[in-house]
Amino acid sequence: MKPADLELLVTRVMPFGKYQGRVIADLPGNYLNWFARAGFPPGEIGRLLALMQEINHNGLTPLLAPLRARRPAKPANDAPDITAQPAGPGAAGPPEPSPDPPG
Repeated sequence: MKPADLELLVTRVMPFGKYQGRVIADLPGNYLNWFARAGFPPGEIGRLLALMQEINHNGLTPLLAPLRARRPAKPANDAPDITAQPAGPGAAGPPEPSPDPPG
C-alpha cells in the first residue's frame, strides 16, 4: 500500500455496479465483504476495494476522517445544490408561512 492510496479511497468513485458513482470509502461493508469472497476486480480499482475492505473489516474507517475533511464537499450529480441562493429581487424563494386562520 502507498500513502496516496488512502487519499484515493476518499476521492475515487466506484465505476460500476450497484454503488456506481459512490466514493470507495463510502461503500457498505457487506458489499466490500462480497468482493472479498467473490474476488476483487483486476487493476487499481480492485486494489483500492481490497484496501477499503481491510480497513472496514478492522474497524479503522475513522482513520480516513482527516482525509475526508481535506476534500471539498460537493453534492452528488442528482442531488440539488441546497447552498444556492435565489438570485435578486423577485426570485423564487421559500414560500411564506400562511397566516393563522381566524379563530
